[in-house]
Amino acid sequence: MEASVSFSLKSSYLTKNDTKFGRKCTGSVRASSLQLGFQRGQTVDLANLTRNRGSIKSRNPPLKISCCHKHPAGTEIHNSFDDALVLKRKAQDVLPYLNERCIYLVGMMGSGKTTVGKILSEVLGYSFFDRLQAVGIPSVAQIFKEHSEAFFRDNESEVLKDLSTMRRLVVATGGGAVIRPLNWKYMKHGISVWLDVPLDALARRIAAVGTASRPLLDKESGDPYTKAFAKLTSLFEQRSDAYPNADVRVCLEDMASKQGLSDVSALTPSAIAIEALLKIEIYLTEKVAARNS
Repeated sequence: MEASVSFSLKSSYLTKNDTKFGRKCTGSVRASSLQLGFQRGQTVDLANLTRNRGSIKSRNPPLKISCCHKHPAGTEIHNSFDDALVLKRKAQDVLPYLNERCIYLVGMMGSGKTTVGKILSEVLGYSFFDRLQAVGIPSVAQIFKEHSEAFFRDNESEVLKDLSTMRRLVVATGGGAVIRPLNWKYMKHGISVWLDVPLDALARRIAAVGTASRPLLDKESGDPYTKAFAKLTSLFEQRSDAYPNADVRVCLEDMASKQGLSDVSALTPSAIAIEALLKIEIYLTEKVAARNS
């Protein structure tokens, strides 16, 4: 279903002792009047799909959305030519085991799901579905303001349900998607990958770019870093039992330690994508070995 896939839009984290991961570390589907095509290398934004839910149900207008994913001039996708080669080779190793299954990236806001997801979709020849990247207006923040978080979460679940019937997609989920068991049911149709980033690093990233696009953070007052860290800590506690449900965990603290880096921010998106592919390969080969034993 790589060339053209369509779906109908309905009306619409870690425990301190992580036993699963073994160590501590802070088709075409149903016919509809709305048809949206996915193609290799394209990006589709759930924020716009969610915002248009009401109007689609009542009037069914054309959905204006940019599906083409292009890298700005001068943007480097890979840190080096060597990284690009490693990514390509590892993707070739993993593809047979993936068997066209989707990859779902989960993790806290600011963990790099969108950036890493674009790299993975590129090297795997998959399409990319972005829950976070707004294409113009309306934005996720506006949806929260005009409707509610519950409205957005309900739509997110509906879209994940439709995506679970598809193939060859890399999906960057929302940070709060993991708290609904129903969403895990849908993601289990593919491979889920948890990008585990220390809260301190997340707070620094978010403070650097501002909280305007982060509706769960923007209501707080005070120093950007302090309020981001406090809210992230609270959100993480709410989701602490959810993230270990992921099939694969990519721990940036472990990666930085192995590379002799004092700060996870020194890790490149390409390095994280390579680690994700390695972990996916290990997970899938172990499953094959278990079935054959």
